[in-house]
Amino acid sequence: MKLLVGLGNPGAQYAGNRHNIGFMAIDAIAAANGVTNWKSKHSGLLAEASIGGERALLLKPQTFMNKSGDSVQQVARFYKIENVDIIVFYDELDLAPGKVRVKVGGGNGGHNGLRSIDPQIGLDYKRVRLGIGHPGKEFVTHHVLGDFAKADQAWLDPLLDEIARQAPLLLRGDDSGFMNKLALAVKGDEPKQDDKPVAPKGQSHIRQARPAKPQTELPKSGPMADMLSKLFGKRD
Repeated sequence: MKLLVGLGNPGAQYAGNRHNIGFMAIDAIAAANGVTNWKSKHSGLLAEASIGGERALLLKPQTFMNKSGDSVQQVARFYKIENVDIIVFYDELDLAPGKVRVKVGGGNGGHNGLRSIDPQIGLDYKRVRLGIGHPGKEFVTHHVLGDFAKADQAWLDPLLDEIARQAPLLLRGDDSGFMNKLALAVKGDEPKQDDKPVAPKGQSHIRQARPAKPQTELPKSGPMADMLSKLFGKRD
């Protein structure tokens, strides 16, 4: 059995925060697999699921971010789930918005959720890092605990949809395939460079040159012609 954990803070006031993208990922997976049987157990919201034919537990710790490890450790111990079968989704400041990286082990990168989990179960679990971008050191707290902007939905919605669709790859251990599918889904939502407005038939979107002004015909004889000849020399 696999244990899929999404990190976030409980409560409606935090639901749209960038820090809660881990919760959002688990909710997307649950919705795609018809999961509705959430129960309050082991200091979290827990549900059983069948994902791509494989049994899994979905967990959203309700302990607040800096005590996420309490819930993860309780569930892992109760269900006898090894670290190799634990997958944690969380927000990553050091990745551009919409970028995703999967790795096993490593440091906590200053993330309070991982900082709580690592000492309780060890480091050798799988981490799915979901990029939210870095706003600059002085703005980190406001950025992380702020809601996703409306413009973010252009990459966030397709990313969450694809996480749900490709979760079976992750459970089978095809981390590279999982990341590739997500990258294509987010990239495919970006406007193409050659998507330019097409001008109506018979018109051009390029500004046309103005027609040259007609030149004034100069006199070839008479007083005016004589004066011009004295000024500029004889004209053909």
